[in-house]
Amino acid sequence: MNGDGDSPGASWTRHNKVRARLEKDGALEVQVDGLTTQAKYYKPLLKDFFRLHFPVRPRWGDWSAHIVMEFTGDPPHMDLDNLAKALLDSACGSAFHDDSQISRLLVERRPAEREGIWMRLAPV
Repeated sequence: MNGDGDSPGASWTRHNKVRARLEKDGALEVQVDGLTTQAKYYKPLLKDFFRLHFPVRPRWGDWSAHIVMEFTGDPPHMDLDNLAKALLDSACGSAFHDDSQISRLLVERRPAEREGIWMRLAPV
């Protein structure tokens, strides 16, 4: 995944296919192992994770979002805009109050050694 290793003080919480950590700068980093072409799959998966295993309090202000879909072989047939919408909806009420707080958004797909989703949400 896209994580650059574990930074000091930022421990990961994992449950099933999802792991997350809150960084010192207030950024939230989330990884999901594996891929599905159904973007709507990610919203309930992450909503439950935040509600049951990684409760964080939402904050106001502008946020930046960087989302990466990593795949092996041929790129899956998935609209990145639908993926972004599902992931940002899943973070509402956890990282931020409303996805209208996103002032900068980068969504990309790229080949990797393992399939999954990586998202970093950071206050601007």
